[in-house]
Amino acid sequence: MQKNIDTISLIIPVYNEEENLRDLYTEVVRAMSGQVWTWELVLVDDGSSDRSLDIIRGLAKEDGRVRYLSFESNCGQSAAFAAGFASAQGDVVITMDADLQNDPADIPAMLQVYVTQDVDMVIGWRVRRQDTVVKRYASRFANWVRNTVSRETVRDTGCSLKVMRTDLVKTIPMFKGMHRFLPTLMKLEGALVAEVPVRHRPRSKGVSKYGIWDRAWSAAYDLLAVRWMQKRHIGYRVRETNIRKGTV
Repeated sequence: MQKNIDTISLIIPVYNEEENLRDLYTEVVRAMSGQVWTWELVLVDDGSSDRSLDIIRGLAKEDGRVRYLSFESNCGQSAAFAAGFASAQGDVVITMDADLQNDPADIPAMLQVYVTQDVDMVIGWRVRRQDTVVKRYASRFANWVRNTVSRETVRDTGCSLKVMRTDLVKTIPMFKGMHRFLPTLMKLEGALVAEVPVRHRPRSKGVSKYGIWDRAWSAAYDLLAVRWMQKRHIGYRVRETNIRKGTV
């Protein structure tokens, strides 16, 4: 199933990633250089205290495809994604982390699945995770809990590398922690979802900005809200109408 796509928006939250930003930009350009679509890179600075914003400004001056916005203070990954979604000009959004553990080279294969299959979202699942043993097991346990409570079968809900229909992602509820449940929230809006294996690389520069247990407690709290949304969601499909789009 071929889709009509003019522009692709890459949305990447940034928090104190001064050591990775130049390499990130270079790898994104390399991954997108063979694509037929125009694209933009939307960098959302989440209140960084290092030189991240200065580097982002420099990239935006060098390349008109780089757009950015910067928060006054650190608001979290979900807020950064929400701001990026709101400003996206593309028909498709791609999300990933700025730490380069996601590999931009996986993007073309994910886009191929998106444009040729009857899906609205393509999510990566990280094979051969390059994290510490504690982090890997904590992630597996969190994934199992999320799937059990939300009655999902997603292999890797924590992988940020995703391809989504922009008009659908702009309809989902935005709340703290929503980035952990994007497949479930998209499905509530009628999205069909595909999963593909992607690479996962060790962090070569900088350090992780989020603690395992801090995320675990907030994720558990958010999961209850998502389960409530699933049970109370109003879903319907219109069989027939004579109401034209744009009329009251």
